[in-house]
Amino acid sequence: MAPRAVAFVPARGGSKRVPRKALRLLSDKPLITWTLNAAYYAGLLTVVATDDAEIARVALKSTADPDLSVFYRD
Repeated sequence: MAPRAVAFVPARGGSKRVPRKALRLLSDKPLITWTLNAAYYAGLLTVVATDDAEIARVALKSTADPDLSVFYRD
């Protein structure tokens, strides 16, 4: 099997300008969903790094990517 490119998606919950921006809705979907679906359809192996449990939960729930990894950091 050929190696796959990796997409690292940083999704901080504690942003200073727009807190929890990854959960803001755009056309009835959280922003992180759009990003993860784009990475999935591009054939990328996707890793989400977040400090927010809700962002981690939404990321795992909102995409069809079975290989999605979430790195949750406190």
